[in-house]
Amino acid sequence: MRTRPLKVALLGCGVVGSEVTRIMTTHADDLAARIGAPVELAGIAVRRPDKVRDGVPAELVTTDATALVKRGDIDVVIEVIGGIEPARTLITTAFEHGASVVSANKALVAADGAALHAAAEANGADLYYEAAVAGAIPLVRPLRESLAGDKVNRVLGIVNGTTNFILDKMDATGAGYSEALDEATALGYAEADPTADVEGFDAAAKAAILAGIAFHTRVTIDDVHREGLTEVTASDIASARRMGCTVKLLAICERAADGASVTARVHPAMIPLTHPLASVREAYNAVFVEAEAAGQLMFYGPGAGGAPTASAVLGDLVAVCRNKLAGATGPGESAYTRLPVSPMGEVVTRYHISLDVADKPGVLAQVATVFAEHGVSIDTVRQTGKDGEASLVVVTHRAADAALSSTVGALRELDTVRGVASIMRVEGE
Repeated sequence: MRTRPLKVALLGCGVVGSEVTRIMTTHADDLAARIGAPVELAGIAVRRPDKVRDGVPAELVTTDATALVKRGDIDVVIEVIGGIEPARTLITTAFEHGASVVSANKALVAADGAALHAAAEANGADLYYEAAVAGAIPLVRPLRESLAGDKVNRVLGIVNGTTNFILDKMDATGAGYSEALDEATALGYAEADPTADVEGFDAAAKAAILAGIAFHTRVTIDDVHREGLTEVTASDIASARRMGCTVKLLAICERAADGASVTARVHPAMIPLTHPLASVREAYNAVFVEAEAAGQLMFYGPGAGGAPTASAVLGDLVAVCRNKLAGATGPGESAYTRLPVSPMGEVVTRYHISLDVADKPGVLAQVATVFAEHGVSIDTVRQTGKDGEASLVVVTHRAADAALSSTVGALRELDTVRGVASIMRVEGE
């Protein structure tokens, strides 16, 4: 083992950064043995230097992140500050000064991954980001390396713990969305502003990263169709139960049947209780991968939190440091397929539509005619009615999303349809 330590700069010392510091300190000997050289924290960049941080050496703390990454003796920069700027500038500056980068920044990788990979390659550096998707769950590296010789056709997953907790509580207790969100907030699963989680932005960033790696093509967050779960009701959950399903916020990345394009989307969906993802409870994450040779694989575990995310960061740190010692770099961007990302309208799946209609003869026939006129085949219909009002639940066969959208538009024009209560896709069958 060489005696000169590999020097590490840490950008950010919040929940994740503090845990990274603790593990690097308490497991220094083990890390050195696994890497083949000692690793040393050379500096920690923070915004608030006066904040009390237990276990963080005060002499390492600085507010000048730029100066830290420009130091010529830094071997690896760990970025856990999040957001687009200043993270992007700091990472590219680190590359320019000879450092490799380990990042947990899903938003930045999803928005600008291609440029970051290009900067890393131009400077002979590594860019690793296992922690950007699904916390402690090993997922990025298996897709990028273990399945590199296979053809991945589909990635289907629960990649946001907050939304899974909310939907799980709605399913288990019959609570409405607001009640379940309040509980998630009280327990610390939801932020004070939960928009990134409940509106699907967090999951969409992760879907973009997964799709890009799985299909060897460039996918950004702007390519991902996104819907949140704020409109999911207790009635939707109950209706799913009657169908033998549960509701999950899913990230779905698919290769087209002809292999000529890909799609990436995030939205609530009903999945059968028999599907492995249906049993994922509380704030856990799970991702289901379908590959031609490997078949069906499932990755499961805690998808967020200081310790789980730090575990992924440290795994990347070990890999990058080993590459440094070997004078090599690991896998970079693989985007050779250059597949286009198809619009949501071309996605084909099944649908569950709940309509409020007048309770009188002929309504069902009118509704069925609209579906037929737009090329959407009906699988099942359930109708309940009382005092001149009725609820009509239609489950379709597989159809294009554009066809379903035009069907719903036409249904809204019927005098006998008082409202479209909900539309939800049915996946995982």
